[in-house]
Amino acid sequence: MLTSMLGVALIYFAANESVVVEPPEKGVIYYEHSTGDGPLRERGVAVKPVSEFRYHNVTRQAYDYSCGSAALTTVLNQYLGRQFQERQIMEGLLRFGETEKIVQRRGFSLLDMKRLATALGHPSGGFKAEMKDIESLDHPAIVPIAYGGFKHFVVLKKYQDGHIYVADPALGNISFTESKFLEVWDQNVLFIVFPNGFEPQDGLELTDYDLRLLDERTINRLAFQEFPVFTNTIENWADKASTLRRVLIEEEDGTERVINVPTRTYFRK
Repeated sequence: MLTSMLGVALIYFAANESVVVEPPEKGVIYYEHSTGDGPLRERGVAVKPVSEFRYHNVTRQAYDYSCGSAALTTVLNQYLGRQFQERQIMEGLLRFGETEKIVQRRGFSLLDMKRLATALGHPSGGFKAEMKDIESLDHPAIVPIAYGGFKHFVVLKKYQDGHIYVADPALGNISFTESKFLEVWDQNVLFIVFPNGFEPQDGLELTDYDLRLLDERTINRLAFQEFPVFTNTIENWADKASTLRRVLIEEEDGTERVINVPTRTYFRK
């Protein structure tokens, strides 16, 4: 009897080992549901991480001071069909922009962007605008916003049904309600880079992901998670993440010592 049982066990083990089990395909969800005769394994749909949609066709800023270069790279590549890396645009802004002021303010301005766009063969300009202008806008635009005490550049993609959809170099593809955008829109400025012979591309057209309307609470949560320096409640975190400058100070008793002072680097006027 024992011999028979061992024989059956060995046959079962050999049968299992002989079956080739293919590894699950990456990014595909498998699920089970009952058909009445027992569980049945079915293949589901391919899935992608949210980050692939959130930053789709958005150049993410590499540094805390490079939202301007990332925004300009996004427009040049996704709207005008150019093929630049943010590093190349940063080098161009330093070369054609107001270099001394860039170093002093540790950030890029719209004037720096205009000078580089001209050097690349694209007319461009900054315009004072109102919400009605955004509603009829037929070009993507770089806009300055002031959010949580800091200033930042984003790419305005489109207005639709009371929402303004933007490509944010820090947060990715997000949207603002009209009222919230008017609250954070700095100086009501639109900066547009025109094609000038280049065929406009659809890289900044709205997608199904964009059309999942985000309310202001969701936007605030994303800002807290992805770019915490936008929030006033964690000022110390922003200090720790910023550039440090060594400063010599004199105490009341006349002694001197060196301290590290955080220098936050965001664009200024």
